[in-house]
Amino acid sequence: MRTVSPALVERVGVLVMAHGTPESPAGIPAFYTRIRRGNPPSAEQLGDLRRRYEAIGGTSPLARHTRAQVDGLRRELDLGSPGRYVVAFGAKHTEPSIETAAVELAEAGASPVIGLVLTPHPSTAGSGEYLRRAAESLAGTGASPPFVAVDHWYESPAFVQVLAEGVRTSLAAIADRAPGRCVVVFTAHSVPRRVVAGGDRYPEHVERSASLVAESARVGDWRVAWQSAGRTPEPWVGPDLSETLRGLPSEGVSSVVVCPVGFVADHLEVLYDLDIEARALAEEAGLVFARTPSVNDDRRFLRALADIVRDADRGRSRPDRAGGDRTGPAVGGR
Repeated sequence: MRTVSPALVERVGVLVMAHGTPESPAGIPAFYTRIRRGNPPSAEQLGDLRRRYEAIGGTSPLARHTRAQVDGLRRELDLGSPGRYVVAFGAKHTEPSIETAAVELAEAGASPVIGLVLTPHPSTAGSGEYLRRAAESLAGTGASPPFVAVDHWYESPAFVQVLAEGVRTSLAAIADRAPGRCVVVFTAHSVPRRVVAGGDRYPEHVERSASLVAESARVGDWRVAWQSAGRTPEPWVGPDLSETLRGLPSEGVSSVVVCPVGFVADHLEVLYDLDIEARALAEEAGLVFARTPSVNDDRRFLRALADIVRDADRGRSRPDRAGGDRTGPAVGGR
C-alpha cells in the first residue's frame, strides 16, 4: 500500500482499518499469538489453524483483498476530489498497525482524520475497539488532529443493493437444482453473550442489516444465524449456523442460500467456515447449499465506501463521548 507523503498540507486523512491476517504460512504462529493477546497457542491449536488455512490454499486471501479495497477506495476518492484525501491502512493484528497508520497521518499533517473500519456493523467488541485505538493514537500525537469515527455503514443503499443482487443471483442459480422451498440465512461473526448483556446492540444491527438486504432482494423467507464463535467455554450469541442448517429440513426446506452479511471479503470465516464446514453440514442434512459472493473490491462497493467518507468529511456527525466525532452511514443518494 502507498505510504503517506510527509509534504501534505490541508488534506483530509482517511484511516482504513481491518482485522489483518498473515501474509504467508510462516507468519501464522506470531499471528495466532497476537490474536490470543500474547498467549502462544498450544501445538494442537496451531495445528488446527494451519489445517484450516491449508484447506483454503495455505493462507487467507484477506490481506490481498484488503489491499485492493484500500487502493480502490483511494482511487475513487481521488476521482471525485483530486488531492483532497490521503488514505492510510492500519490492521488490528498485523503490521502496519492501527497506531502506526494513525501517527503517520498525524505527522503528515492530515486534518481531520476519518476512521473507517471494514466491517459494516457497530460493536464495542469489534469496530469500537478499532476506533478507540485510532482516537487514542491521534490524541497522543503532537498534532492531535480531530478524529471523525464512522460508527457504522451497513445502511448504505449501495452496499445493500450489492448484497441484494448477490442474493437474487444465488437464488436463481439454486432454483434449477432445488425447486422446493429455499431459505436465505444471513450470517455474521458471533460475539460472547456477556458483550450483549453489557449493552452492546450488535445483534440488533445485524438483524436490521439483514432485513434491509432481504427487502431489497424481495425475499420473504429468511433468518439470521451466527457463525465462527470462539472456542471458549463461555456462551456465544446464537443460534449457531450449524444448528440452523440441521433444523431446516424439518421445516420442509430443500435448499439454503447463505449471505455473510457481516463480512466484506473472502477470508477464513467465509472460505472455510462457510464454503467447507457449513456446506458439508447442509449437504449432510440433505440441503442444496449456495453462498452469495463477497463484495471484495467490487467497484460499486468501493464507490459506496468513498461516499461514506465524503459524507463524514461534509460533517454529518455528532459529538462523541471520547472527544471526537462520530458519524453514521450515508442513508441517501449513494
